[in-house]
Amino acid sequence: MNLIFRLLRIIISALMKPRFGVLDISEVTFRVWPFDLDINMHMTNARYLSMMDLGRTDLLIRAGMLPTVMRERWLPVVGNTNIRFRRSLRPFQRFTLKTRLLCWDEKWFYMEQRIVSDEGLHSSAIVRGLFRGPQGSVPSAALVESAQYGGESPPFPPEVVQLVAWEESSKRLRAVKS
Repeated sequence: MNLIFRLLRIIISALMKPRFGVLDISEVTFRVWPFDLDINMHMTNARYLSMMDLGRTDLLIRAGMLPTVMRERWLPVVGNTNIRFRRSLRPFQRFTLKTRLLCWDEKWFYMEQRIVSDEGLHSSAIVRGLFRGPQGSVPSAALVESAQYGGESPPFPPEVVQLVAWEESSKRLRAVKS
């Protein structure tokens, strides 16, 4: 429930800010509140992922994709996240979440999300996601077109190539165990 207020803030703020391109970086600033903490008195690991959901929401709105997503009843789905924690976020510490779309294929989007503060990098993640509509998975090109981006996907960076290879490998393992 406590994230609902942050979500409302993100939506209102994103609608009031200027639009940007689908490949631009979304930046939203937060503060660590007591309900974000775990027993170690730092932001709990699960909260990083929740914050990243909010960053992707800001990117979706500011890149101009929200009207199409709402009209078509497309829902975002995260396929997997590879996250690395570098340093803790302490109570009441301010931090910025930076979200950017790295690349895409026919089905999946690959995004980088970084949480930074004056102290430096706290976490970084590569997120693989897609949109599902009433008819199933939405082709990535349809969503990118809704942001009036006419170009091709940027090249896949090495970390995304590794993530795709890992996912393919894990699919083969699941098939063998079934």
